[in-house]
Amino acid sequence: MRSRDPPTGHMIRDTFPRMIDIKAFRDDPERFIQGARDKGMEVDFPRLRALDEQRRRILSDLEQKRAEQNRLGKETGPQIGKLKGQLKSAADPERAALSEKLAALEAKPVQLKNEVAVLERMLGDVEPEWQSLLLTVPQPPAHDVPRGKGTEDNVEIRRWNPQGFDPARSFAQNRGFAPKTHLQLVQSLGLVDFDRGVKMSGTRHYVLTGLGMRLHQAVLRHALDFMVDTRGFEPMGIPVIVREDCMVGTGFFPAGREQAYHIAESSRGSTHDLFLTGTGEVGLMGLHADEILAVESLPRKYVTVSTCFRREAGAAGKDTAGLYRIHQFDKVEQVVVCRADDAESRRWHATMMESVEMLLQSLQIPYRLLQCCSGDLGVKNEDMIDIESWMPGRGEIASDGSPCGAYGETHSASRLGDFQCRRLNLRYKDESGKTTFAYALNNTVVASPRILIPLLEMHQQADGSVLIPAPLRPHMGGRDRITPREA
Repeated sequence: MRSRDPPTGHMIRDTFPRMIDIKAFRDDPERFIQGARDKGMEVDFPRLRALDEQRRRILSDLEQKRAEQNRLGKETGPQIGKLKGQLKSAADPERAALSEKLAALEAKPVQLKNEVAVLERMLGDVEPEWQSLLLTVPQPPAHDVPRGKGTEDNVEIRRWNPQGFDPARSFAQNRGFAPKTHLQLVQSLGLVDFDRGVKMSGTRHYVLTGLGMRLHQAVLRHALDFMVDTRGFEPMGIPVIVREDCMVGTGFFPAGREQAYHIAESSRGSTHDLFLTGTGEVGLMGLHADEILAVESLPRKYVTVSTCFRREAGAAGKDTAGLYRIHQFDKVEQVVVCRADDAESRRWHATMMESVEMLLQSLQIPYRLLQCCSGDLGVKNEDMIDIESWMPGRGEIASDGSPCGAYGETHSASRLGDFQCRRLNLRYKDESGKTTFAYALNNTVVASPRILIPLLEMHQQADGSVLIPAPLRPHMGGRDRITPREA
């Protein structure tokens, strides 16, 4: 596997984070206005455009005043020196005129300095609001993303099912017995202790116990090894506690601030607060913030295993029981940083999804791919495809009391264009020497313990045991199944 090349140089950050391409916004504001509308996001574009025009006028005036300062410095310096010399030898009748002329010359730079200071104060008043509004402008959806309001408008691309299993039929019809939900399975097999997790940390917390912990780790290790050994990604261990500029740079702030856990280090004397990340993507993308990469080092293909934290704000009453929607989990995440080329980005998007499909097929878990519509895209995504796994324990309850089964999201693959790289100031120098913002992509390889839901429910047996898929057995001490007696 190729070793990681060092960056060719570093850039000093502006005093404010980079945002959308402001030139592209000025050239075609309707693209961004329509993009926000398609995503169902509100941005005060009239105010943003007014502030941008005001800021440009101030900057133009500043440039003129500073140019005039430089010109005056070159022109008046010698004149002032000459006048001072003349004053020393001047007769009294001439001294008053020379002094008056000298005072006028010396007053011009002072006047310009004061005018520059006024303009700088005006710029300081405008830029914070200008910056804040720019940070709310989302990445416009790609031209071929279907327009829609939400998940109900997503478009199914394809499905895959293990041989002999058809989600259109009930689990009992497929396997000959009524399924247990993952909640019933983890209890009967002794894999999870919800009561003690809630006792320690509150709702949506849990304790993985015994073989439950081993199965969780087995899935993560299988996914990491697969991505490194088979798919050629470079493994990285990254921080899960980061500064605010890393969250802003990756596009998770300001829109997703309510989802993050905040560590108020400033109240303890630190110069900055910290935040717990909700995905390894934050740390992987933050690696090269403010760097210029050599073009021959692209693409950068990174994978990490990290603990993730999400407050799940706004999800009250939704999937509150079990392992589906929880505050802390572990995830194998992949990111790609590539050239600023749409075709190359799309190829990597397909490759990322192929990796996930290969992984799910190795675990014999049915799934489907959904093209997300514009209204289901986040702030930073120009395109996103969700992968949903079949979970027999979800869905409506049939007349016999057993669940009908339903798909549940387990993966998400996104193309971000230059949105993150621009905010992170992550660039590369191409063969011609031109410096360009790179493109970025990310995808969940596997998130656990959520993936344990379809894994346990799909591989349950009539006797109450659960078969362990073959790729996981080496990480489970050679076991081929979990039984109530073992637990």
